[in-house]
Amino acid sequence: MAIKDWPAEDRPREKLLQRGSDALTDAELLAIFLRTGTHGKSAVDLARDLLNDFGSLKGLLNADQQHFCMGHGLGSAKYAQLQAVLEMAKRHFKEILDRGSALTSLDITKAYLSAHLRGYAYEVFACLFLDNQHRVIRFAELFKGTIDGASVYPREVVKQALDYNAAAVIFAHNHPSGITEPSQSDKQITEKLKQALALFDIRVLDHFIIGDGAPYSFAEHGLIA
Repeated sequence: MAIKDWPAEDRPREKLLQRGSDALTDAELLAIFLRTGTHGKSAVDLARDLLNDFGSLKGLLNADQQHFCMGHGLGSAKYAQLQAVLEMAKRHFKEILDRGSALTSLDITKAYLSAHLRGYAYEVFACLFLDNQHRVIRFAELFKGTIDGASVYPREVVKQALDYNAAAVIFAHNHPSGITEPSQSDKQITEKLKQALALFDIRVLDHFIIGDGAPYSFAEHGLIA
């Protein structure tokens, strides 16, 4: 059955307009992006097949052009459209943060960091440097590693914070495995960085781990006082 023949409340586009984008499944969101299905399959059916083929929405979004275009019903035009959508999301959240209002919203901060760090196949450690009113001065990716971890050097973090005249810092790094639970080494390096920055009266506000699902916040879990 074609989507146009579905009850209105079940059609992805109408469902999004009535209930908001977060009410849709991954397949329904992807179906809106695809717009049309293929012979004998609706856009939602095609979306489900693609999610299965790529393993997840993350797998599809992170696929390079060659692998993406191998997907049934996909091609270079769809790849270009998707990359444009992802880049617009990054710039949208960057503009919000650049205006200095984003840090009043934990959700916007999480979304911004997720947009920047979720796609990497290796671990990246980044910092948001803030002024004394917690407005963003600079977002910087400082250290890159393998899928097993990244070497983080407190001296370099302190140097960058002083160069930007930061009054506070938020850390973030991704877990390519998708699991956001912090490791013991994550906790240890956070404490080392906190102590090093405290010598210069620079506060550590939070440390986010980006993976699948919602980012993990050290502050929300009581790991940063």
